[in-house]
Amino acid sequence: MKKKIVSLLLAASMVATLGACGSGSSSKDSSSSSAASSDSTAKADDPVQTLIKNTTGTVDLTLWCSETKEYQTVMKEIVDNFKKEYSDVDFNITIGSESEANTKDDLLKDVEAGADVFAFADDQTNELVKAGALQEVSTTYTYDPKETDTDGSLEAATIDGKVYAYPMTASNGYFLYYDKSVIPDEDAGSLDKILADCEKAGKTFGMEVSNAWYLYSFFKGAGLEATLNDDGKTTDCNWNATDTDPTGAQVAEAITAAAKSKAFKNLGNDDQMAAIKDGKMAACVNGTWSSQTVSDAWGKNLGAAKLPTFTVNGKQVQMGSFSGYKLIGVNAYSKQTGWAMLLAEYITNAENQMKIFKATGEGPANKEDQQSSDVTSSPAIAALNSQAEFASLQRVGANFWTPGNSLGQSLVEGKYSDAQKLLDEAVEGITAEVK
Repeated sequence: MKKKIVSLLLAASMVATLGACGSGSSSKDSSSSSAASSDSTAKADDPVQTLIKNTTGTVDLTLWCSETKEYQTVMKEIVDNFKKEYSDVDFNITIGSESEANTKDDLLKDVEAGADVFAFADDQTNELVKAGALQEVSTTYTYDPKETDTDGSLEAATIDGKVYAYPMTASNGYFLYYDKSVIPDEDAGSLDKILADCEKAGKTFGMEVSNAWYLYSFFKGAGLEATLNDDGKTTDCNWNATDTDPTGAQVAEAITAAAKSKAFKNLGNDDQMAAIKDGKMAACVNGTWSSQTVSDAWGKNLGAAKLPTFTVNGKQVQMGSFSGYKLIGVNAYSKQTGWAMLLAEYITNAENQMKIFKATGEGPANKEDQQSSDVTSSPAIAALNSQAEFASLQRVGANFWTPGNSLGQSLVEGKYSDAQKLLDEAVEGITAEVK
């Protein structure tokens, strides 16, 4: 708590200093004080110069970002440029490897020992704020996210009207990649046809159904829900519904039926990419972060589209999906609050959001960047945009994941005798109170 108080006082003192510089004219004696030095006043009006002036010694910062080679490489470039930009200050910035999906859980193990600056998926914002782990974006240095980033990305970073993070990407969702030499464009809209084409060619289709993030797509597409309750902790889920069309059991059985195809492989990201590189996989459900690998493997045969339909009780149902954003947060317990905020701001400015896009394929949240020809011509971004109308922001409680993962594994394996009982047990776990 002591660290948090010190950090907040530092931020507050900076704001107060800036405010004082702009309000001196209200006093009759202001003329004597303002005559001191117009040059020093100008410098004081610049929050970056104020931060530099108040800095002594080495500034130690730790940055957590994705463990992927692409992210580690581009973040090193950005950090090196940051050091050059503020060469008057001695920095010691350590870049750590941390999956955005795990940031919240790992940070909350010991917030005070955690990274000063970190990337995370937007569905973690609520819990990080409630835990007091995120520094509010109450001071800006070089740009204001409210003016430059999309409304959706700002909504994802905002709790109770206060912004707690800096939008970095606006493409944290998934869609279909396919090899056009195996799957013609007209077949890419149907999971049945995709699997048939893969079987015929001796290829595979990859989707990590044992990951609740992807499993959601089947139930969401069928009109069933998994959403965060008003308490901000627990999940409301009706995947076991018996009075809907289709029912939850019918959706479950449809997933198992699709997974019985010899072409269907329940594989995660790394295994999918390995299979694609080896020429074994011709289609997969994945995201923009894999666009470069897929493009390198398939070249001119690269296809990308919205998720396909799947067969439920004899009917074709469009698959839904989660959508989301990746954000950069600042640890409320950082010993270097000002510099941590400036680094977070620097990472997410327009220029660096484009660097991140070009390095990783993940679409920017910056409004101007989104209009660039590089972004608008990306097959992956186009596919994600096509899926957008069937996607929902990822808003579920902590107990959604483990029971959801287990349910997906059971459905892929098909080792159950009663789909309704399986769903009832899963929903009981998903909707359980979060302790």
